[in-house]
Amino acid sequence: MAKSSSRKNLLGNAGWAIFPFVCLVGFWITLRVSGLINPTLLPSPLNVLQLFWNTLTEGDLLVNIAMSVQRVVIGLLLGMLAAVPVGFLIGWYKPVRRFVDPLINFFRALPPIALIPLVIVYLGIGETAKIFILFYASFFSAVIVMYEAMTQISPVYIRVARTLGATDVEIFLKVMVPLTVPHMLTALRVALGVAWATLVASELVAAQQGLGAMIQNASAFFDLPRIYLGIICIGLLALMMDMALRKISKRLVSWQDKVEG
Repeated sequence: MAKSSSRKNLLGNAGWAIFPFVCLVGFWITLRVSGLINPTLLPSPLNVLQLFWNTLTEGDLLVNIAMSVQRVVIGLLLGMLAAVPVGFLIGWYKPVRRFVDPLINFFRALPPIALIPLVIVYLGIGETAKIFILFYASFFSAVIVMYEAMTQISPVYIRVARTLGATDVEIFLKVMVPLTVPHMLTALRVALGVAWATLVASELVAAQQGLGAMIQNASAFFDLPRIYLGIICIGLLALMMDMALRKISKRLVSWQDKVEG
């Protein structure tokens, strides 16, 4: 009975996850059939699906996906490795926060695509330039989440720890770090979304492979099915990675639910 109910729940969750995309494809087909948009400007889902299968069997799509995923993962990890300690530093020391906060908000507002000319000048057109743009986008989106999380932690925890004789180092390691673990995971998810959103911009830097490069090359030849395929692949990859992070987050912070319960 328990297994059958769990299977029903799993199928139900899968159904709810797939249903919005079924509606989206239905809307896509309806829009094409209705004539509101010129059919030459809106490829059919079947054309895109056929192109997906052809490029998948030929291996081109897998190469582009692998290159884009590699760039996003490296840029994301480097951004998080820098954002977590910087976020702790800004959140822990008010003088540092007052000095750095305007700078962070200034650079966070700059679109990565605006930096491409400077990135090319200083870093060239290789993988380093592409990864730097993804690192830039990931870092500033994650560091905001981190230091906002630090500033919102109730001072009661700190006062109680000091009353019990804890040093600043012990408070930081045993109080602040555990309380910010959920926020680290949130920062990771936010940075992941921003990194995927910045992928096309990063692959403007003379990329020969990658989903962003595929979209740009297709736009030069007005190959709309290929453009749609690239966009759909980016969205699905970002969705799958985000879902994986959600599951990991639930397991890592399950102790928090038990404490609150």
